[in-house]
Amino acid sequence: MKKFAIYSAGVAALLMLVIGIVGIQNTLEFGLNNIRTMRLVVNGDVVMLDGIINAKSYRQFSEVIAENPQITTLVQGEVLGSIDDDVNIKLGYYVRELGLNTHLTAQSNIQSGGVDLFLAGVRRTIEAGAVLGVHSWTDNTVDGADLPRDSAEHDLTKDYIAAMLGSTAFYWFTLSAAPSDGMYFMTSDDVEKYGLVTE
Repeated sequence: MKKFAIYSAGVAALLMLVIGIVGIQNTLEFGLNNIRTMRLVVNGDVVMLDGIINAKSYRQFSEVIAENPQITTLVQGEVLGSIDDDVNIKLGYYVRELGLNTHLTAQSNIQSGGVDLFLAGVRRTIEAGAVLGVHSWTDNTVDGADLPRDSAEHDLTKDYIAAMLGSTAFYWFTLSAAPSDGMYFMTSDDVEKYGLVTE
C-alpha cells in the first residue's frame, strides 16, 4: 500500500509538472500573440520581413501594403516560424492574391511557418546559402505526423500547400522530415524536388 501511495504521488507530481510546462507554453504563446513579433522594412518595391508570425501579423502586413502599394516582392530574413498557423495561412493566401514574389537572400533563415509563407510567392527565388528548416506541426497534444492521412486536422496546411505548389507532396515531406521538436534543413535537391523555387 505504501509503494502504491509513493507511486501515486510520483505520478501526480509528474502530471503537475507536465501541466505546468504546458501552462507556461500556452501563457508564453498567449503573450507573444498580443505583441508585434514581426518587423517589416520597406525599401522601394521590396518589403523585408523578420521575426515570428503571430495573431497580429496579417493586420500588420496588410497595413504596410496599404501604405506601400508599389511593393512587388517579399524578402524574408530570419523568420523562425509562426505562433498562429491560421493567421500564417491567411497571410500566405493574401501574399498570393496580391501577386507578390518571395525571395530569400544568402543570409535568410526561415523555418517551419516561415517556409510555408515563402511558398506564397508567385515567383520564388533563393540565393545560395539560404537556410530552410521544416518539421511536423503540432497542436501541443499530437504531432501531425502521428495522425492518419485522412484526418481533417491535415486539411488547413495540406490544402494551402496544394494551392501554392499544385501538389501535397511537400506537405507530407515536412511531416516525415522531422518531429515537431526537431528540425530538418533542406538541401538544394529537396528544394528542387518539391518545386519551392520557380526558376
